[in-house]
Amino acid sequence: MQQRQREKFAADELAVVLSRYDLGPVESITEFARGSRSRPKVGVVSQRGKFLLKRRHRTPRTAQRVDYAHRLQDHLAEAKFPLPKLIPMSTEQDLLQQRDAYVYELFEYVRGQPYDGSDTETRSAGGILARFHRAVVDFSDEEPPLKGDYHDANPVRTALSAIPGSMSSHESVIGMEMELGELSEQLLDAYEYGCQQVEALGMRDWPATVIHSDWHPGNMLFRHRRVVAVIDYDSVRRSQRILDVANGTLQFSIITAKRIEEWPAEMDQHRAHLFLKGYTSLDALSKDEWACLPHLMCEALIAESVLPIAATGSFGRHQGFRFMRMVRRKVAWMTQNADRIASLLSDSA
Repeated sequence: MQQRQREKFAADELAVVLSRYDLGPVESITEFARGSRSRPKVGVVSQRGKFLLKRRHRTPRTAQRVDYAHRLQDHLAEAKFPLPKLIPMSTEQDLLQQRDAYVYELFEYVRGQPYDGSDTETRSAGGILARFHRAVVDFSDEEPPLKGDYHDANPVRTALSAIPGSMSSHESVIGMEMELGELSEQLLDAYEYGCQQVEALGMRDWPATVIHSDWHPGNMLFRHRRVVAVIDYDSVRRSQRILDVANGTLQFSIITAKRIEEWPAEMDQHRAHLFLKGYTSLDALSKDEWACLPHLMCEALIAESVLPIAATGSFGRHQGFRFMRMVRRKVAWMTQNADRIASLLSDSA
């Protein structure tokens, strides 16, 4: 499987789209090669400031999803939550713009730096998540267009079942097809075990709220060691808040290395503590929520990894087979230490 080429804007396309906004003369346009390869972005500098233009393919539900995300972002802005401002068009049209097969969104550019791994930024990321959950409490009860989440998700099971066949011809797998099959089965067993533990704790009976559903360092900008903007509301949906908390704890505690084979199994417990300290400084977690954490972290890691690997054979720049080996190591460590992890994290918060 070859990695999909990043899509780009056409020059005439940009001219038409940008003409619908009151930006003044455009001084420069720069490709912004981050995020999904199927959703190109460009930075725009004009007489009126700096902006970010995004494009996505229009499907029957895209307009509904974008409209919901925009209304949520307007609500968050009114609550003084840190996020980029949506830029309206100069015409009497909606905030989302459709042209042919695409939907466009324009945001103000927020000056900030990526996550640096510091204690202060880690704790700030946890605190901002608690602020997000507080801010959406009084948002519309209308159901978000996106359904489901990473817990007990059939698409994850389908992906794990498909990987041995879809990746069998990949150069990284030749001669190790049997291990690939065993690896997929082991991850499926670990995923099912995590689901069972969470279900036993009754998570689905807990109150649901709007969740961000993609809480990780790449979706935050920092300045002076504080979060100044949370971005990417494409995955918002309604579920239990602990799903955001668990995914955030996972994302801010993963230990990496230059080579995927060198990524250690254990998590950075210090950073996990700090992230959760930030969250619980504003909102406490229940005993059962603490008990869910390590199992949901396992589910989140498996789900986030296998869905793109089943589709493309890779995870970002990493070969899928090697990435799955790393996931197996981390999931095994978290599963074996689940009770200790939950106890350590709850004691520290």
